[in-house]
Amino acid sequence: MNRPLSIDEPTLEVIEKHFAGLYSGELGLSSIKGGQTAANQALAQLDITGYAANRSEVLPITKRGATVLSPYIRHNLLTLDQVYKSVKSAPYKDREKFRDELYWQEYARHLYARIGTRLFENLRFEANVHDQGDGWNRDMSCVNKVVTELETDGWLVNQTRMWLASHWTVRNNFSWQLGQERMYRELIDGSRAANLLGWQWTVGAGTGKPYGFARWQVEKRAPGLCNGCALNKSCPIQEFPEEVDLSRLEVDSLLEFDTDPEKTSGPTTVVKLTNPDYVLLTVDSLGDEDPALKAHPELPVVFVFNETALQKLQLSSRRIGFYIETLQDLAQRRDLHVYLGSPYEFAKDNQVAVTFAPVPSFKKFDSLAEIHPYPWLQKPHAGSVKSFSSWRKSK
Repeated sequence: MNRPLSIDEPTLEVIEKHFAGLYSGELGLSSIKGGQTAANQALAQLDITGYAANRSEVLPITKRGATVLSPYIRHNLLTLDQVYKSVKSAPYKDREKFRDELYWQEYARHLYARIGTRLFENLRFEANVHDQGDGWNRDMSCVNKVVTELETDGWLVNQTRMWLASHWTVRNNFSWQLGQERMYRELIDGSRAANLLGWQWTVGAGTGKPYGFARWQVEKRAPGLCNGCALNKSCPIQEFPEEVDLSRLEVDSLLEFDTDPEKTSGPTTVVKLTNPDYVLLTVDSLGDEDPALKAHPELPVVFVFNETALQKLQLSSRRIGFYIETLQDLAQRRDLHVYLGSPYEFAKDNQVAVTFAPVPSFKKFDSLAEIHPYPWLQKPHAGSVKSFSSWRKSK
């Protein structure tokens, strides 16, 4: 049953009142504010000069070249196409590297749209999936610093995501599936597509070459961090881990060829069965430019927090807070109704217009009144997606 949820109070009070037992960790909010207004401000201030050289810097924070746009991109508050076009006047090297990273995000979406939950399994090489446990040794200053940032802000630069993934599995031999779940729980830009692909790549399940996390990277990207570490004189990652040869797996035929790319990409034009009474938003498309939202400025808007999924996933309060802030911002411009329950039941009981989402859960929607095309940066093709480079060559 869908229960109305008031979001008029301060965000933390909304979480305390309505989400007890549905989130993990301490109650708090990220410094990265949710909402279209915040997304627009971040894009307006975007300057990627020096991005190619500094995108992997960790400390000091003032030297980081990462843009911190990923939470807005993940939820399509900013579309990949919009961000891609916004940097057309940037220095060539920075522009090309930045756009390459946008294409990586699009590749992740294409891969997940095509193979779905298969992305939870090793794609091409056998990486650890068995041992259970916490793969992050927080006695190490580098690991503790990064995990603390993950838990308190819900966001990390890509470099430290690789550190944590490598430390969990390559160093400590714990299941990468459990590790990615731990990270996914905290990230406010948490995307199954990007997070699963990132872990696959780092632990070698997608490439056959695990990323080796060692002290050298910490000293290069976060100078001075090792000095105060209790393990400074006995660093467990002093040297790179020994190289390993991962067993090659039989490649899923879907990685080589998509027999139905139109199904993967979703509709290219609006599919209309009847007149909608509401616009239903999903976490995959929360922006003002959501195609269904934009097509119906006269209709009330609905967002339903999926209670069953929240109970299972136990996302951090920072992720939930980002969603609430986004909805609070939208409510200033549209007639918005928020519920806690099941978005699929709401769509079944009401005539809704919704934007297609390239995720397995979208198939749970039944009898939609209107389906709008997803805002791809590049439409999915039928060719190989077994690696980023093969995907780019097939476009």
